[in-house]
Amino acid sequence: MIVAIPAAGALINYLEETQKDSLTFKTIDVLRRDSKMLLDAATLKNLEIARNMRSAEPEGSLLWLMDETFTPMGGRLLRNWLLNPLLDAEEIGQRQDAVESLMSDSGRLSKIQAALKSIYDIERLASKIGGGTANARDLLSLKNSIEALPGLKTLLKEYDDKTINALSDRIDVFSDIKSFIEKAVTDDPPLTVKEGGLIKKGFNAEIDELREISGSGKDFIASLQAREKESTGISSLKVGYNKVFGYYIEITKANLSQVPEEYIRKQTLVNGERFITPELKEYEAKVLGAEERLRNIEYDVFVKVRDDIAAETGKLRQTSSAIAGLDALHSFAHIARKYNYERPVVDYGDVIQVSESRHPVIEKLSSGEKFIPNDCLIDAASNKILIITGPNMAGKSTYMRQIALIVLMAQVGSFVPAKEARVGIVDRIFTRIGASDIITKGQSTFMVEMIETANILNNATGKSLILLDEVGRGTSTFDGISIAWAVVEYIAKELKARTLFATHYHELTELSIILDGIKNLNVAVKEWGDEIIFLRRIEEGGADKSYGIQVARLAGLPEDTIKRAREILSNLEKSELNELGAPKLAYSPDPGPAQAPKTGQLDLFTTQTDPVIKELLGLDILSMTPIEALNKLFDMRKKLADGKEKTD
Repeated sequence: MIVAIPAAGALINYLEETQKDSLTFKTIDVLRRDSKMLLDAATLKNLEIARNMRSAEPEGSLLWLMDETFTPMGGRLLRNWLLNPLLDAEEIGQRQDAVESLMSDSGRLSKIQAALKSIYDIERLASKIGGGTANARDLLSLKNSIEALPGLKTLLKEYDDKTINALSDRIDVFSDIKSFIEKAVTDDPPLTVKEGGLIKKGFNAEIDELREISGSGKDFIASLQAREKESTGISSLKVGYNKVFGYYIEITKANLSQVPEEYIRKQTLVNGERFITPELKEYEAKVLGAEERLRNIEYDVFVKVRDDIAAETGKLRQTSSAIAGLDALHSFAHIARKYNYERPVVDYGDVIQVSESRHPVIEKLSSGEKFIPNDCLIDAASNKILIITGPNMAGKSTYMRQIALIVLMAQVGSFVPAKEARVGIVDRIFTRIGASDIITKGQSTFMVEMIETANILNNATGKSLILLDEVGRGTSTFDGISIAWAVVEYIAKELKARTLFATHYHELTELSIILDGIKNLNVAVKEWGDEIIFLRRIEEGGADKSYGIQVARLAGLPEDTIKRAREILSNLEKSELNELGAPKLAYSPDPGPAQAPKTGQLDLFTTQTDPVIKELLGLDILSMTPIEALNKLFDMRKKLADGKEKTD
C-alpha cells in the first residue's frame, strides 16, 4: 500500500491532465494480494488458463471452456476471476451457494439467459457517456438494455440466496432514463453526432420549426419548376439542387435562346447551362441557413441529453457490476449442468482429495472418446509429495494439470469435474512443465528449466501447490538425477508444500523409503507383444520400465533404428562396459580378429591391489543413500579413467 497509493495518485493526476472532461469514476478499489491466489506467467501458460500453449489463442484454454457468459462485462469479470482465485473459504462458499441456486431451476435459469442476451455492454456505455464520447446509437443501446432490467430484477428476487439477492438489490431499473431517451433520440440515428437527425420530433420546438423549413424544399422546387416552365415556355426546364452549387435552373442548349433576362448564369454544361434567379437565391439562403442551424442545435440538444444521463453513471456502473457478477455465476451454473460437475468442499486444511477427476478442457475436446477419470490424494501426512513415473505420452502431465485446474476452479467458486472433491486452500500454484530455450536471452533449455525451478523453490510456501515435470532431463543422467533428487528433498524437508512430481528417473521412487510424506504413483500401461497400450489410469507404486523404445516406435522411427535401440538397451541392462566403464554402445558388423589387450589395461576382477578396488571393497553400502552411492560410483569411474590415461 505504501507504494500503491502514490502510484494511484500519479495516475489520477495524469488522467486529469490529459482527459478533456472530468473523470467519471468516484472510487478506487484496493486489491489485496493476500486475498487472491497468485498465478505467475509460467503457471498461466502451462495450465492454459486464458490461452492455449500451441497458438496462444483462447480456444482450448480453461477460459474458453468456462466462458458461457452473454454480456461483455460478464466475460471480462469471469476472466478476472480465473486469473485471481479466492483465498477466503467463506467467499468461495457464497459463490458456490449462488451457483447451486441458479442450477436448481432450469426454467428460471433460461429466463435469466434470455434477459442477459438483450443487455449491451453497460460498463463501456457508462464510460462513454461519462466521458462525453457516446453517440446517439449508444444511448439507444443503453435504453434497450434498461428494458430488460425490471424483469431480470424480478427473477432474481425469487431466489433464496444471499449473493443473488444482493445482486438484485444493486440493479437499478432506470425508468426515468429509459423514458428520457425514448422521447429525445430518434429510432435510427446516424453514427456521427454532427450530421443532424438525432433528436425525435416533439422533443424541441426550435428543431421542429427548422426541420419544417428545411423539409419544404421539395414542394418549393416543384412549384417553382411548374411556374418557370409556364412563364418561359421551356418544357424541359428543371429546378435542382446539389451540395456543390446549391439550387439551380437547368436549360438545354436547344432552348438557351428562350432564357429570360433575369436569369443569372451559374454553370456551363456539355448539353446545357445552369442559372439562378433572385427568388431562388433568396430561398437558398433561407433553407441552407436553416439546415446549418438545425445541425448545430441538434448537436447542442443531444449533448445536453447525454450530460443529463451522465449524472447517473455511478448507478450505471453499479448495475453493470451486478449484472457482470450474475452473468459469471450463471456461466458457472450452466457448465456445471452441461458437463456434470460437482460442488467441491473448500476449507483451510492441507488435503486435496478428488475422486474420479477429469481434465475439464481435454474432456470437452475429446468428442466421442471417454475420458479416463483418476483419483488423487495429497495431504500433510504420507501423501505430501506424489512422485509419478511412467512412459512418455502416458498422461503424467495431463494428470498433474487436471489436479491443478480442479484446485483453481474450486477456489473461484465453480463446481469441478469430479465425482467428489475436497480442496484445502492453496495460496499459489507453481508449475514447471515442458521447456524450451530462450535464444534472445542466451538461455539454453536446461538453464530455463533451472531458472523456473529456482523460482519455485525460492517462493513457494507450505500452502502452495507445486507441479514439476521431468526436472533434470535437460542435462546428463547423473546430473539430472542428482538435481531432481535434491529438489524433492528440499521440498520435503524445507518447503513442505503439496507437490506432484512427474519423472522418468525411476531411481527417485526410492525417496519414499527414506523420506516421510512421499508416495509413488505410476501411469498404467499394457504390453502387447512389442507394442504398448496407454491405459491412462493412475496406480500406486513406481513404474518398472520407461517404454521409451515402444513410444519411439509409435512416433514412427524407422524399424532399423528401433532394432538398434533394443541392442543398445540390452547392453546397458547387462552392464556390458568398456575399459573406461562406459556402456558398450558402438559395434561393427565385422569385428575382425581379436585385439590383444594393451599393456597396463585395468582388470577389475584380478588386480586386487588397485586403490579403487580397495575403496570399493571398503564401502558400507547399506548405510549409503542411493544418491550417495551414485555419486561415489561416478567418482570411482573417473578415477579409473584417469588411471587408464596414465598407462597409455
